[in-house]
Amino acid sequence: MCKLGAGKKLWIIPDCELPEEGEGILKGHESVIVVNDSDADATIKVTLYFTDKECYTDITWHVAANRVHCFRMNNLEDMCGFSIPLNTQYAMKLDSSCNIVVQYGRLDNRQTNLAYYTTLGYNE
Repeated sequence: MCKLGAGKKLWIIPDCELPEEGEGILKGHESVIVVNDSDADATIKVTLYFTDKECYTDITWHVAANRVHCFRMNNLEDMCGFSIPLNTQYAMKLDSSCNIVVQYGRLDNRQTNLAYYTTLGYNE
């Protein structure tokens, strides 16, 4: 029997903003963590939305069945060669071939008191 997996196929992360790396041991970054607990590999189409330009749609992620993967927004390989502009508001949509669970995190150390937060995306 095929296990469908927890989560949903469509996720929206509305508050993205890739910070500069900053100073110190911990470097500023954004990440999206995807858990695929289904019996099928997930193919995830990523759409980026910007306030002042057309959306970008040429990013595809893959997460194997019963695996977790962390994608970093400042990693060109994870972003299929697309360079996220620093300090720019954008949003992200993930459209998966199977149910997944998505968590977003941002580490911002542009000031002495660094800020880190994480949240689940909106799912439909």
